[in-house]
Amino acid sequence: MLSQKIREDMKEAMKARDQVRVDTLRGAISAFTNELVAKGKKPTEELDEKDMVTVLKRLAKQRKDAIDQFTKGGRMELAEKETKELSIIESYLPQTASREEIERVAQAKKAELGVTDASGIGKLTGAVMKEFAGNADGNDVKEVVASLFQ
Repeated sequence: MLSQKIREDMKEAMKARDQVRVDTLRGAISAFTNELVAKGKKPTEELDEKDMVTVLKRLAKQRKDAIDQFTKGGRMELAEKETKELSIIESYLPQTASREEIERVAQAKKAELGVTDASGIGKLTGAVMKEFAGNADGNDVKEVVASLFQ
């Protein structure tokens, strides 16, 4: 189970004195507990895999936003720390679809839905996202769909 693997990896990181990894994994475990409480469950219960992946995706998105902000602000040392944390979090996420896969599905959905101009971008983007069921980066889907109408 994912939470068990994260706990074991955190113990290994503690033994290796890898503080960034320890802090990141500890934060993920804390986010799992917070999600349980938010859902009205006891903190001692376990989240199911789908909810854990959702929480990890949220943490990854937060890191990406922070990297963007720190880079714009010229704080490269902080952006570098966030980048390390992001790579640790992403190692626990399922593999996302490649741009080629997204483009293939987008082309098929475009033909299936009969979208011919840019007014149907939102409809097409939603259909492609639904097809991948969370296994595709939203920004990649948005860019690929937009490129179909240029």
